Amino acid sequence: MEFSIQRAIRATSSLSVRRQCRQPHRCPLAKQLHTTPSKEATPVAHPTVPGPPPQAPQVAATHPQDRVARKRQIAETLRQNQQAKINPSKPTTTLRKRFWNDVHVKETASGYEVHLDTRPVRTASRQVLCVPRNKKALAGAIAIEWDQLVSAQQAIKQHFIPLTSLISRTVDIELSDAQFGPSENQVRQRVVEMAMRYLGTDTLLCWAPEKNIHDPYEQQAGKSLRQRQREVAEPIIAYLTSHVFPGLEIVPILGEDSIVPRPQPEITRQVIRGWISGLPPYELAALERGVLATKSLLVAARLLVEWSSHFSELQRDTSDEGDMEIGRNDRFDIEKAAEAANLEVLHQTERWGEVEDTHDVEKEDVRRQLGSVILLVG
Repeated sequence: MEFSIQRAIRATSSLSVRRQCRQPHRCPLAKQLHTTPSKEATPVAHPTVPGPPPQAPQVAATHPQDRVARKRQIAETLRQNQQAKINPSKPTTTLRKRFWNDVHVKETASGYEVHLDTRPVRTASRQVLCVPRNKKALAGAIAIEWDQLVSAQQAIKQHFIPLTSLISRTVDIELSDAQFGPSENQVRQRVVEMAMRYLGTDTLLCWAPEKNIHDPYEQQAGKSLRQRQREVAEPIIAYLTSHVFPGLEIVPILGEDSIVPRPQPEITRQVIRGWISGLPPYELAALERGVLATKSLLVAARLLVEWSSHFSELQRDTSDEGDMEIGRNDRFDIEKAAEAANLEVLHQTERWGEVEDTHDVEKEDVRRQLGSVILLVG
């Protein structure tokens, strides 16, 4: 009897040990597998940087004059650094130096040419850049562009010579029209297809929802974004549908409570496509630049009709002094076109503030692009 009791006690104890060993953190027989002792981290001295310590951060400028002064100082520092790296007397390439001294406009039998000393400015296709006689201001503006360049390398970058690139695009369209005809011109057809793609997502027609539940300050503002967009877009649409595209229906792309875009009626697309295809080369190149700058076909068309001599019969008659003052105030100019294209960004920056060197640069760049459109067709 005593032997059997001892055997039962041993069996019970071994069973309890096995049950505990199923959970390693409770098993009394569990041991650590890692026997190597841990080592403490050895701190390494921070490498020192030669030169004076950096300047302390300064408070952001609040006045426009302070910001302009700071940007000019940064530009002057960059220019000095570039001059320190490059020896002007021994440029690494011929493009780093300016090979002309004088820039002037020369009148020829076919129009105005811009000459660098004695050589005329040419387009990318090696054609002489010639401006018609009725666009003398455009020739003078192109001459100013080239006179402000400091090296030939800047001449191959479009943002340094926006007017020259725009007139070069016009010359390419003219040559293609003369060679293949307007209906077979591939350059013209590519511009038309690009403009029609922008009509499907036109900035002027993409209105914000009427009520934004995610904006806690929407109720505090005087006008919602959709109301401001309608006030800017409806006069432009009314002018186009009454003077340029009579009888057409141009509908908003986004509804009051929907983010699914709605296409324009097929008859509207066909009429607008035919209107773009029939534009002269100067007007077509200007429309392309305006569409790319504003992301809106309607805004670019409104600006083109307002300033192009090709649409002089649609422009306001300012024969007497009173009508002239009214016409100056009501003309669709660069400021109105830029506001219509960037109204959503303007609405957000008025509420939350703008990012320096981003929003202000984009705003000026849009105005520069639209100014080149007016100079080309005016």
